[in-house]
Amino acid sequence: MTAPRPHLFDRRAKELREERDLAPFATHSAASLGRKHKEPEDELRTGFERDRDRIVHSTAFRRLMYKTQVFVNSEGDQYRTRLSHSLEVAQVARSVGNALALNETLCEALALAHDIGHPPFGHRGEVALDELMHAHGGFRHNAQVLRVVDVLERRSPEYPGLNLTREVRESLLKHESKEDWPDEFAPRPRHPCLEAQVVDLADSTAYDVHDIEDGLLAGMFEESVLQAGSRLWRRSCAAVDERHPGFRGTTYDRKLVVKRVATELIGTCINDLITASAERIAESGVRSSSDVRAHPRMLVAHGAELHPLVQELQAFLHEHFYRHPHLTELSEHARKVLRALFARYVERPGEMSSWYQGWAEEVGLERAVCDYLAGMTDRFAEQEYARIVG
Repeated sequence: MTAPRPHLFDRRAKELREERDLAPFATHSAASLGRKHKEPEDELRTGFERDRDRIVHSTAFRRLMYKTQVFVNSEGDQYRTRLSHSLEVAQVARSVGNALALNETLCEALALAHDIGHPPFGHRGEVALDELMHAHGGFRHNAQVLRVVDVLERRSPEYPGLNLTREVRESLLKHESKEDWPDEFAPRPRHPCLEAQVVDLADSTAYDVHDIEDGLLAGMFEESVLQAGSRLWRRSCAAVDERHPGFRGTTYDRKLVVKRVATELIGTCINDLITASAERIAESGVRSSSDVRAHPRMLVAHGAELHPLVQELQAFLHEHFYRHPHLTELSEHARKVLRALFARYVERPGEMSSWYQGWAEEVGLERAVCDYLAGMTDRFAEQEYARIVG
């Protein structure tokens, strides 16, 4: 007797589920424009699932563990890194995308990949590399993300990069200007797809909340100063007091207090993003992903009540956290390390890894050195700096 064939939830079944359950303005994987280098479809996974998996298994994604979000990796093991930040962004993006009946897998893929073009030392490293590359085309981390997934990662002898779908590749460039927009993706849409818009807001939501936590943990500002400077924080405190009467005033565990209020705050932001965006989408009348891209305004955004509170919180962080003297010192540290490494490798390209020595013959020495530096972790960059300067 022949054994019954097992039932598998394969790619075609998933595509049919998307057709049935996703909104018409979502990005459907079956309608993808495909990959730059043709490949057979996977029997079990959708195109965006394959993209997500390739990103997770990439070298650039693993390196995020030792790359700065705000604090240099060596300053402590409780602060966020680029990797933990990316995972938090993915969680927020999936929550929002799922509730809006968008393509949750595409949201996840974009969230996991959105920072893999960042160099060591966070935004300070980005500024330093842009200065070093001023005469050679500059450095923009969004463009570097696409460069990583298109050419710098290697997974197959048949093509360079990860060979991701057109939708993922284009969405990673969401902040690129019209002047810098690649001809391959022309014409530049007014706005990215809704999944990319979700990830953009998930990114800012995640870093607003975790920068509050990390800033308080590091003693960059006092909770009383935050209480005075942010209505959203005060509102979140009030909600915690209502749910847990007396808790904030009686416990000795200040870290738990901060976590509980931060959890309330991020929940408020996520719920507002969902409800406000759903209203904007309904009012817009969009019926397809193409309509979204051509629409005159972004459709994923906070509502009228919460938007100014989020802006106020971000202004507080800029004043009391990002401009803190300690972080200014880290900016100088990033410049010092990257300048020394850049000069050394341009002078002695043989000290780079062998692949980048060959890469320099294809793209020019300075750009190859920039790619090499951008791929470094904080730890490796500082080890190389110590080796070079003693």
